[in-house]
Amino acid sequence: MKKIALIIIITASGIFNAQVALGKTTLESASSSVEFGNENRGIVLPWVIDTSGIQNVVNGTLIFDTSDMKVKVYQNNVWKDLSVDAAGVADTSLQDSLADQPDAKVSIGTPSSVSGILVLEDNNKAMILPKVASPHLNIISPAAGMMVYDTQKKQLAVFNGTVWSFWGE
Repeated sequence: MKKIALIIIITASGIFNAQVALGKTTLESASSSVEFGNENRGIVLPWVIDTSGIQNVVNGTLIFDTSDMKVKVYQNNVWKDLSVDAAGVADTSLQDSLADQPDAKVSIGTPSSVSGILVLEDNNKAMILPKVASPHLNIISPAAGMMVYDTQKKQLAVFNGTVWSFWGE
């Protein structure tokens, strides 16, 4: 039931070109499309078997590639690795038997033809990642492909299923 309510909220927010707060009641930034609460949880990126299967990729796309267990961002028209360690693990059995739905999409902002699962369409707003102090210590069971902002280290933190990688200045 919570998932249905979340989808309705996100979809309705996109229709009305509004901002979305997940896990919190107020937004901290007028320049955000989506903000998350601070409950020692992160966002889990979409899992893909291989980056070559992604159609119409745009710069800024984030995924977890299960072929090499790495979090990747599409930047300057190439995939850039955000995982330091390639020894990640992911149990893909829950999704292996599911049929891909290439047209499935939630859009926040003015809808476009950009493909993706959750597409933030604003050209003047950004997504604020979940903020977690020391995620490697405080997120009890992180999922492969999880991403957060570490408030202690003031860095992007990504989990590849085995270890956290941190990206800062």
